[in-house]
Amino acid sequence: MKKVLLWGFAALSLLCISCKKEDPASDNSDFVTITSVVPDVILEIRYFGTYNFVGTRIDGYQVPTALLSRQAADSLKAVNDEVKAQGFRLKIYDAYRPQCAVDHFVRWAADIPDVAMKPYFYPDLDKSVLFDQEYIMAKSGHTRGSTVDLTLFDMNTEKELDMGGTFDWFGPESHPDFCGNPDTFEYTGDNSKSPAGRSITPEQFANRMILRKAMLNHGFKPLDSEWWHFTLKEEPYPETYFTFPVRQLP
Repeated sequence: MKKVLLWGFAALSLLCISCKKEDPASDNSDFVTITSVVPDVILEIRYFGTYNFVGTRIDGYQVPTALLSRQAADSLKAVNDEVKAQGFRLKIYDAYRPQCAVDHFVRWAADIPDVAMKPYFYPDLDKSVLFDQEYIMAKSGHTRGSTVDLTLFDMNTEKELDMGGTFDWFGPESHPDFCGNPDTFEYTGDNSKSPAGRSITPEQFANRMILRKAMLNHGFKPLDSEWWHFTLKEEPYPETYFTFPVRQLP
């Protein structure tokens, strides 16, 4: 009888283990491929290729696509509808970013001698300050699934709208308040924060503000250090840092 009971408890234990829920951080069931919601969005997934501040494909990017939580993707469609009426399309550089990609950034930043991409993305900075100045951190809002890096594509000129600086430029020139007031959308020309005396034109600042206004209009909040970075205010997973790779979803 004891053997029967022991076998019964063992079987029940195995059943309980098999019924345990999947690790929430690996669950992509509430995510969508952005192009399934916004079909005419343009993708240039920088971390799938080699033109990025690391100079290699980043871990976790299995295909050159962009994923977001369903809520963020639906809000992004509303943004796209607004800018499309103005003659633009959204162009996405990055969206959901798995934790292994962030870990890749951290390893790269700790490898001080590797400065192959310095002339293109951080010419005014010594690589040793990237952690202290929080250009690289161990956690990223992108990993929570409702943050997107993007710009505007001008349908008339068939080129990206001139924002006066490249995506992932490490420096104050990327700040939304560089040469202007992002709260009033007014150009001031104040370039005093630029260590190299760089500047942007009134038109370039105005272009940044077109993107900012549209994102704010549809529930996204900006970041004070990157004109291209926006997070859904009511993000569904504010405490979860997901681990599944970037791949095409069903």
